[in-house]
Amino acid sequence: MNAAVLNFPTDASAWTSVCAVDAIVPNTGVCALVASRHVAVFRVGEDQFFAIDNIDPKSGASVLSRGLVGNLGDQIVVASPLYKNHFDLRTGACLESPEHSVRAHEVRVVDGQVLVSGN
Repeated sequence: MNAAVLNFPTDASAWTSVCAVDAIVPNTGVCALVASRHVAVFRVGEDQFFAIDNIDPKSGASVLSRGLVGNLGDQIVVASPLYKNHFDLRTGACLESPEHSVRAHEVRVVDGQVLVSGN
């Protein structure tokens, strides 16, 4: 199973259980509160999971989890539902305006649960 990042913190308290794997429909996202941050968690295909900050930096609205998931070349992205900026799900980089990039979070799946790192 692929995850956004392969190096995971060993501190179990740094991880937040977001939901069951089956609660995220493939190629969509959900919003969760992780370490007091709004985080968008995406399921791409059947077994890839990514997480980025959910706050659209251009508008300040918590909406990125509602964006459209797709590809631009080799990059897996989400398009903001407000301004249509594309965010790389692996890195959080905003492709149109790098100054509007968001933080990417580590994700892993354990016993059918999607976990996101708060670090």
